[in-house]
Amino acid sequence: MTSLSRELVFLILQFLEEEKFKESVHKLEKESGFYFNMKYFEEKVQAGEWDEVEKYLSGFTKVDDNRYSMKIFFEIRKQKYLEALDRQDKAKAVEILVSDLKVFSTFNEDLYKEITQLLTLTNFRENEQLSKYGDTKTARSIMLVELKKLIEANPLFRDKLLFPTLKSSRLRTLINQSLNWQHQLCKNPRPNPDIKTLFTDHTCTPSNGPLAPTPVNLPVAAIAKPAVYTSLGAHGPFPPNAATANANALAGWMANASASSSVQAAVVTASSIPVPQNQVSLLKRPRTPPTAPGMVDYQSPDHEQLMKRLRPALSVEEVSYPTARQGSWSLDDLPKTVAVTMHQGSSVTSMDFHPSHHTLLLVGSNNGEIALWELGSRERLVSKPFKIWDTQNCSLAIQTAVVKDAPISVSRVTWSPDGNFVGVAFTKHLIHLYAFPGSSDLNQRLEIDAHVGAVNDLAFAHPNKQLCIVTCGDDKLIKVWDLTGRKLFNFEGHEAPVYSICPHHKENIQFIFSTAIDGKIKAWLYDNMGSRVDYDAPGHWCTTMLYSADGSRLFSCGTSKDGESFLVEWNESEGAIKRPYTGFRKKSTGVVQFDTTQNRFLAAGEDSQIKFWDMDNVNVLTSIDAEGGLSSLPRLRFNKEGNLLAVTTADNGFKILANASGLRSLRTMEPPSFDGLRSPLVESSAIKVSSSSAVTASPVNCKVERSSPVRPSPILNGVDPTGRSVEKSRTTIEDVIDRTKPWQLSEIVDPVQCRLVTMPDSTDTSSKVVRLLYTNSGVGVLALGSNGIQKLWKWARNEQNLTGKATASVVPQHWQPNSGLLMTNDVSGVNLEESVPCIALSKNDSYVMSACGGKVSLFNMMTFKVMTTFMPPPPASTFLAFHPQDNNIIAIGMEDSTIHIYNVRVDEVKSKLKGHQKRISGLAFSTSLNILVSSGADAQLSFWSIDTWEKRKSFTIQLPVGKAPAGDTRVQFHSDQLRLLVVHETQLAIYDASKMERIRQWVPQDVLPAPISYAAYSCNSQIIYASFCDGNIGVFDADSLRLRCRIAPSTYLSQAALNGNQSVYPLVVATHPLDPNQFAVGLTDGSVKVIEPVESEGKWGSTPPMDNGILNGRTASSSTTSNHTPDQSQR
Repeated sequence: MTSLSRELVFLILQFLEEEKFKESVHKLEKESGFYFNMKYFEEKVQAGEWDEVEKYLSGFTKVDDNRYSMKIFFEIRKQKYLEALDRQDKAKAVEILVSDLKVFSTFNEDLYKEITQLLTLTNFRENEQLSKYGDTKTARSIMLVELKKLIEANPLFRDKLLFPTLKSSRLRTLINQSLNWQHQLCKNPRPNPDIKTLFTDHTCTPSNGPLAPTPVNLPVAAIAKPAVYTSLGAHGPFPPNAATANANALAGWMANASASSSVQAAVVTASSIPVPQNQVSLLKRPRTPPTAPGMVDYQSPDHEQLMKRLRPALSVEEVSYPTARQGSWSLDDLPKTVAVTMHQGSSVTSMDFHPSHHTLLLVGSNNGEIALWELGSRERLVSKPFKIWDTQNCSLAIQTAVVKDAPISVSRVTWSPDGNFVGVAFTKHLIHLYAFPGSSDLNQRLEIDAHVGAVNDLAFAHPNKQLCIVTCGDDKLIKVWDLTGRKLFNFEGHEAPVYSICPHHKENIQFIFSTAIDGKIKAWLYDNMGSRVDYDAPGHWCTTMLYSADGSRLFSCGTSKDGESFLVEWNESEGAIKRPYTGFRKKSTGVVQFDTTQNRFLAAGEDSQIKFWDMDNVNVLTSIDAEGGLSSLPRLRFNKEGNLLAVTTADNGFKILANASGLRSLRTMEPPSFDGLRSPLVESSAIKVSSSSAVTASPVNCKVERSSPVRPSPILNGVDPTGRSVEKSRTTIEDVIDRTKPWQLSEIVDPVQCRLVTMPDSTDTSSKVVRLLYTNSGVGVLALGSNGIQKLWKWARNEQNLTGKATASVVPQHWQPNSGLLMTNDVSGVNLEESVPCIALSKNDSYVMSACGGKVSLFNMMTFKVMTTFMPPPPASTFLAFHPQDNNIIAIGMEDSTIHIYNVRVDEVKSKLKGHQKRISGLAFSTSLNILVSSGADAQLSFWSIDTWEKRKSFTIQLPVGKAPAGDTRVQFHSDQLRLLVVHETQLAIYDASKMERIRQWVPQDVLPAPISYAAYSCNSQIIYASFCDGNIGVFDADSLRLRCRIAPSTYLSQAALNGNQSVYPLVVATHPLDPNQFAVGLTDGSVKVIEPVESEGKWGSTPPMDNGILNGRTASSSTTSNHTPDQSQR
């Protein structure tokens, strides 16, 4: 049915309601399936009209459509059953049990048996779980609350719970308009036409002369109508609590847009980025998505079919709802202490901290210069004065502006979310894109003539996982560019210069908020449909919008032309102001700037002060002047941790304010190595981003504090600022501080030198720990033993562990469901000594897939129940990897050296990849390069295209002389999705996957001579943890493969284990998903240990120097670099 036909049904529903055709209304609701009338449903449930309840539901869902539907029908039939028992009507109860509840026995036989046993009780309240069951009316009300939650979470009810906003008698209005139009077309229109029928077109009979047409209306009697259709529109979604803010951000804005909102023109260029067709409909109505476990986001139309296949049990644990989070804080959390004062040389117009290196600050100035400061060493690493890179190809307008107008200033500097790129917007036409290789330089990447006039703001976004640049300007346009400079979108609709942009995403929907200097707020999807929102910002002038770091709360700050400033929080579900903050004292001569931090605080600069607010309190929390000297309207910027705050000063510089944590980070003798930042200059799109897309653009036509430009000296700190993109070596901070102090390898040999916790109930000498994972949320550790049994440990949130994340300071709980089930793999007929266990965890921690020589089992992580099994041997599965973009697709490495691309939903192998000689031992996807890399026990690497599953290249890794090409080889991608870690018992190696060439290699030597048993990147990919067959653990710098710390087996093994007959050592290493300095090891004695550095150190050793000299009488474990690897290529 077309959208217009669908809308006609709604008009008919409104008409039937107004005319009091009650039964017809609900029949049409059910038969069309377009609108679920929650009020009607509630009435029928409260009345106990169960047949009508199920009949009405049947128009929208069936019992086995998905787990939400199943739970809805189960709750209704269970209530009907309990009411029959309560009436002592055993015959009716048996009938319900057999005819209505029997269907659920297929999915949960134990539950059905328990329900059946209620028949044997005189009063079913004797059952412990039903002891609190009250009277029928109360029970129905309690059930209704649960049913409403389930209905709102059920994807089949999406877009069916809100009746569209219509003016009363909309169908009559349209008919009147049609009749008026027909009357206008009459050759001889009469002044008082007589409308007798709607079955044929209206015409006036000829009269004695032409008369002016008169508007046509239906007879008064026919127009008389009851009140508007409120009964259908009164019931919106179940009110979301604080944690369900990830409901569609724009839905409420659009649902509540005023009728007077202007119709937006959409002059948009064709896009090369495909936009899902359901994005438009997703933006039509708010809804509350479930947070229940699920392999597939319910927005996928394939979800229901998958759930049919998996047939989840009816445990209440499987349908969960979010809970609000609370956190304690104090004023000491605010960065208020002046730690650093720096002189830039020209007034600072924009600042941004590196997303992961929190003491690295990017600064843009009034004179067009950008600078990069390392705050820990108070060193200006880079200085780039403004210049046009390509004068031959730049427009005449730019050249004229440079010659005639005032000096070009920086209006915005910002890092890309992964920290690999820097974007710069200028007050005339241009944007610059630099690549940041991690050294003391920024390499020119791209220059774009982006807008006519000033480019007022710039931000990075990830539509469809493609890193893009979003810009806006004085030409009233918003544009989206890819990293080659190709324009993807041209958003037109603002009627004034666009002041700021705020790209964001909710669920899988990417969008952009924009504000113009006429105070208009608009929102755009990456499509050609024009703006979705047209609202007025408080003050009706220059406004900036920002999300909190977790993306759950939206704020804006702006100033009116009269100088009155406004700081507000928006209610996204309604598109209205939720909370206006107070505390601005005087009228400003410019635009107040602000920022957010820690999901708790707001800060704004006014009257040469910094004012702080608690997000939940409208009153000013505190104000500081930072020891004086700030700009009249200071610009400010928090780092991602929220422990440093950069603010601009009146003397062309900036100050860094810090809290206790920030002061420690600035005082540390060894800031993060910049070599660890280095990455190939190719777009990275797979980094997880938690910081908000903050925008603090310069004012449009209201620039303030513009001092005369001051050029920096030609050479600063050994960096030539003339724009040559030659990477220069940088003196390390350690050398600057103390050149005489030799570097020393950190060696941990005693438990007191680190923090260590052993998982309870983990030691089982009969079963080695062969696979080990952290949950993606960081709250648990999952181990797979060689006996096929999986164990899960979880950390609880309490006074000893406020975050609830995995820590070596607190002993976790060996977690099991109430049923006492174990996650046991199918090992029937399997020789466990020869089997190769494998495991993979879904992104939302809801499901784990594993095998141990037998069939692959899919377990529910809440109930430990087996949801399904597949791929029975032979051949046995030896490695599992979820497709990064589709949890339905799994790459399965096999014992017979093939790789199966398996679709869980349809239970079908879509492709079978052949190219290895022995079993598959590793699989890794790169979404940036669109490849799958496989490794095998034949020491071979193969590269496959994800699109076609064709092999691109295959070669054997370089092994020591005389070593046969054998032994398990494992692979893992760096977080940039470009560099690849390859692990073999003989080596650690880093490959450039884009070129399929080896960059660097390390072989066991010196203090670590034993074969390598396992290795893995830390969560930020700056460290590699490697375990060895003699029990040692090495901590390596990930970029240089230089050893920075050795952890001896005496650190984590008991004296008995060290002196025992059997060697105990780690078989597997897992790294914490959020803390780069925490890792876990699974040992041959069945135990699992989590290890962290002592709190006073905070990290494992220090970055080794780049020379290969003798260090304290010991040769540093060094790496070999090879850019042209003589690996044996095979086609």
